[in-house]
Parts: sequence; C-alpha cells; structure tokens
Amino acid sequence: MMNAVEKPSMTDSNVETLAPNAPEFARAPRHIPFNRPYMTGRELHYISQAHAGGHLAGDGPFTDRCHAWLEASTSAPKALLTHSCTAALEMAGLLLDIKPGDEVILPSFTFVSTANAFVLRGAVPVFVDVREDTLNIDETLVEQAITPRTKAIVPVHYAGVGCEMDALMTIAGRFGLKVVEDAAQAVMARYNGKLLGSIGHLGAYSFHETKNVICGEGGALIVNDPAYALNAEIVREKGTDRSQFFRGEVDKYTWRLPGSSFLPSELTAAFLWAQLEAATTLTSRRLERWARYHDLLEGLEQRGLLRRPIVPEYCEHNAHMYYVLLAPGIDRQLVLARLKASGVNAVFHYVPLHSSPCGQRVGRTYGELRVTEDASSRLIRLPLWIGLDDSMQDYVVSSLEDALTKG
Repeated sequence: MMNAVEKPSMTDSNVETLAPNAPEFARAPRHIPFNRPYMTGRELHYISQAHAGGHLAGDGPFTDRCHAWLEASTSAPKALLTHSCTAALEMAGLLLDIKPGDEVILPSFTFVSTANAFVLRGAVPVFVDVREDTLNIDETLVEQAITPRTKAIVPVHYAGVGCEMDALMTIAGRFGLKVVEDAAQAVMARYNGKLLGSIGHLGAYSFHETKNVICGEGGALIVNDPAYALNAEIVREKGTDRSQFFRGEVDKYTWRLPGSSFLPSELTAAFLWAQLEAATTLTSRRLERWARYHDLLEGLEQRGLLRRPIVPEYCEHNAHMYYVLLAPGIDRQLVLARLKASGVNAVFHYVPLHSSPCGQRVGRTYGELRVTEDASSRLIRLPLWIGLDDSMQDYVVSSLEDALTKG
C-alpha cells in the first residue's frame, strides 16, 4: 500500500454521526474529506463543445489550446498532453533511450511512477536521501551517487516546493547527464522565478483529481531541450510521424521509433482547458487555505508536538498539500485513527521505495536514507481543497490537537 488516501466523498453533507455506543472521541459531528475535486463551471460546456465539434479522440482544438498555454507559461519549445504524469515520465525514459543496466538517481521518498518509468526500460533506480527541510532530494548527495552507468537525475518537487535545481543542473552538466523534473505536484510553482517543470531537459506534470489543476486523469510532458521535441511527438503517437503528416510535413506517416499511445482524449483536454484558464485563481485560493493552516498550527509547533512545512525563500510553492511532521515518539497510527473517528480524513504519504519489495529487487541505495525513513514515519497530510472554509479548518486543527494530546 503506497498511501492512505481514501476515495474522496462527493457528498455536500458535512455531518456524519457514528453509532451511539462509539467512544467519546469517535463521535464525529462533521465529515471533512481529504480531497474534493473542484470545477470552475466551464468544464461541461467545453466538453459539449468538443462533442459538437465531432472530435473526441486526442489532439483536437482543446488539446491545441492546452499545449499553447503550457508552452507560453513554461517557455518550452514543446509541451504535450498525456493521459497521466506516469505516461509523461515513461515518455522521458523512451526519449532518453534508457537501456538495461543504466542508472537513474532519484529520491526514495516519491510515488512509484518516478521509478517505474525507468525500471520499465531496464534501468536501476539509485535511491538517495532527502533534505530535512523540504523533503526534496538532497543535492549534496547526488554527485557522490554518480557512476559510469548513470544517465539521468530525476528530482521530485515534493508538495510543490522546488528542489535545488541550480545545483542539480550544474552537476548534470559536469557529468553529461540529463535531468527529468518530476513536477507532478508542482504546476504553477516556481524556483528562483522559473516555473518548476521548465528547468530540466524534460519535465512532467500531473492533472490527477488530487492535484491543483485537474482533469480526472491526465498529465503533460514539458520538452525544454529542443533536441527532443520532434521525437517526443513521435513517441507520443505510437512511434509514428502522424502529427507531422497532419501538418502536411510528410506525405504519409509511418513507424519511426518505439512508442505508445500517450494521448488523452479531447474530452479530457476540454475539461483541463477550463482549469488552465483559471490556474492562477485556483492557485491563489489554495495558497489562502495553506497560509491559514500555517498560522493555526504555529502554536502546536511551538509546543513541540509537530513541525510545519518549510519553504525556502527562493521557492514559490503552489499549496499542493499541507503536511505536518509529528514529534518523534508520537504514535501516528493512533493520531490518524482519532482524526478519522472525528470525521477528519487525514492521511500519511509514501512508503519509501527503497524499502518496498520491488525497490529492493531492482534498485540500490546510496548511503543511509535516515531522513527519508524518519519523515515517512511521522508525516501526516491534512485535508486541503478549494471550498474548505474557515470553520472546517478550525475543526481539523482542533481535532488534530485533541488527537495529539488525549491520554
């Protein structure tokens, strides 16, 4: 089990009553889901337009709009929608021509897709520890983990907070390596003024329903190195030059490279377009909720019960999530159980990949992963979504305080 996210409740009710004989702390006057997908109001209209236009398969007018928005935002020469961030990462593995025995450096504290994309090509994931402040890959350990087999570095921008990209790009340049940004959680976030996903040779976004900008399932590959732009189109279209054919650049299309069907449908793109139009507003509203949590939880941090997230000055995060690290010695499972009984669906996050059955079989670690193991055992993510109001946040924080302090 990789995380503890339950299916989000789609009900508008905030009241959930437990059985009369439940323990006192388990009488839940409210139900606050971990996530509630948000719609701007234009999604269904755009979907109906796509249907009326007779183009439901991928790469229609709404896909074109999404591509143009992403390219303009990131200044990338090419941006391509995919059916998931997983697909975008798998495209990266194909574009980098990863072969069996190649090594790819990445954090263990990440979702399985970060590693799977390269393991599917026969690569060995080399897991390094994360920083104590941001829980991002520790850039000071990367160079020591490089071997003659290393082909790429894959930083993961945890919680929409940027990794130390200047240092990572310098290391990559010195050793002739490629950098693939796993920016699944980082749409609209910045590092030193640059959008995350736009700095490495390739970047990958997620538009999953739990992210800030959504379309149910979806993603995008950001091609920052123009050398990969044409092949990215080919790989995405089952390995054919079909896109060039439709633009009139070739008189027939044929199989050019190993590839697959990585396109989302036009219905997905239509939904996403409504979200991208409102991306700045969506980010702003989430940041308001994030900042309020941060203020409300200052007292619990001062009492030594938890640690709040740390965002370096050079990062502009996107409020993808609000997490806390419980103080050492606090029973996280008990805290989560008490929160659940109070109607608050808080969850833990990753089980470190290096400790998983597959990770132990196909990967290796560089050094001790002390911070990874410690943080993964103490981290709790709190509900955060547009529509979470002040009273709900007050209830989440008071429930957390009760869960931490009850005897």
